Amino acid sequence: MSKIDEKLEPILAEVLRRNAGEDEFHQAVTEVFESLGRVIAKNPEYVDYALIERLCEPERQIIFRVPWVDDRGQVQINRGFRVQFNSALGPYKGGLRFHPSVNLGIIKFLGFEQIFKNALTGLPIGGGKGGSDFNPRDRSDGEIMRFCQSFMTELYRHIGEYTDVPAGDIGVGGREIGFLFGQYKRLTNRYEAGVLTGKGLVYGGSRARTEATGYGAVYFVQRMLETRKTSFEGKRCVVSGSGNVAIYTMEKILEFGGTVVACSDSNGYIVDEAGIDLDFVKELKLTRRARMSEYARLKGVGTHYIEEGSIWDVACDVAMPSATQNELTGRDARALIKNGVMAVGEGANMPCTPEAVQLFQEAGVLFGPGKAANAGGVATSALEMQQNASRDSWTFEQTETRLAAIMMNIHDTCAETADEYGAPGNYVLGANIAGFVRVAEGMRALGVI
Repeated sequence: MSKIDEKLEPILAEVLRRNAGEDEFHQAVTEVFESLGRVIAKNPEYVDYALIERLCEPERQIIFRVPWVDDRGQVQINRGFRVQFNSALGPYKGGLRFHPSVNLGIIKFLGFEQIFKNALTGLPIGGGKGGSDFNPRDRSDGEIMRFCQSFMTELYRHIGEYTDVPAGDIGVGGREIGFLFGQYKRLTNRYEAGVLTGKGLVYGGSRARTEATGYGAVYFVQRMLETRKTSFEGKRCVVSGSGNVAIYTMEKILEFGGTVVACSDSNGYIVDEAGIDLDFVKELKLTRRARMSEYARLKGVGTHYIEEGSIWDVACDVAMPSATQNELTGRDARALIKNGVMAVGEGANMPCTPEAVQLFQEAGVLFGPGKAANAGGVATSALEMQQNASRDSWTFEQTETRLAAIMMNIHDTCAETADEYGAPGNYVLGANIAGFVRVAEGMRALGVI
């Protein structure tokens, strides 16, 4: 772990004290603080204007009750959240997560990361995040619709295309976005297409949005590999998860000539030495909503399903953690390094623990942090906002071309910033500093607010 600059130590201590018990938020903030010593040495005014303290304090935190009725007629109660973290560069922008693990600390960590991620895109969007501890798994469409309608009945007061633009995240896909948008339209009597992104194509969505986070992460890692004069061609890859991000990460890896030999879900992981059959994974996860254990049962010869253990024990050249936070530990990093991994790209938000990141960097493994590598989703959401504002609809090719250019620019910005601040090849430091400086300059221009 890098040393915290002595000028930042009391600021960090106060942030941790004021946000007691929020471990993931502490982890995200500490990682950024480890990068900022070099910045304040050049720009001491960032400390003088309390920019760092203000950046760590959300502009608004909303917590609300979400009552809904299940299919048995029983009333259920969940808790809803929206943390509007920073709007110095534009309206708050960030996804909604529906998962039992959701609490205020999780949403704050995600929102804090989103500030920097959004800044790195170069697009005019601020940072926010939201969600609920509702678990959509095994719920009927009717139950999910009633939950989404109740959730939006409170959330609609706090969002808008010029205020806060939510999107999807874990547990929130096209079905949920449709129900949420329908209730927003019903409550406001406005067809405000730009209020949510990740919408269906028939009512204002963007082509390539579904694929964007996974595709973007692969574009970023491809650019990293090019710095070593190589590419995905012929590489053996492991991708954790089997949701939206993981599926389209695998799809783009295959397009770039790599082979994906393992993927997972929350119950276990599948290994297919011949290469994962992506069409079959799509059928299982997107159509049938089945578990990955079905892959081995139905495919049979040459496949293995492991319920216990770590997917990161599978040897690979490129690892793409694309499931959830802190899924790849120090123990996993050691296994990957021992097996010869050369690049790691975070498709999820903060999926590697601090120990894992440190081990990768010490071993000379190319490491793309989530706030840079998985920015493709929010970048394409901002492109969806552009299309909505102009009443336009772009082709898939137009949108993917913009996405590829944005991801390559994010990579180059991180690399150049790391070089400028004396840490060549350190994409974590480059991403943190580049994102911070953009937001800090926006905050300075707007005064003390």
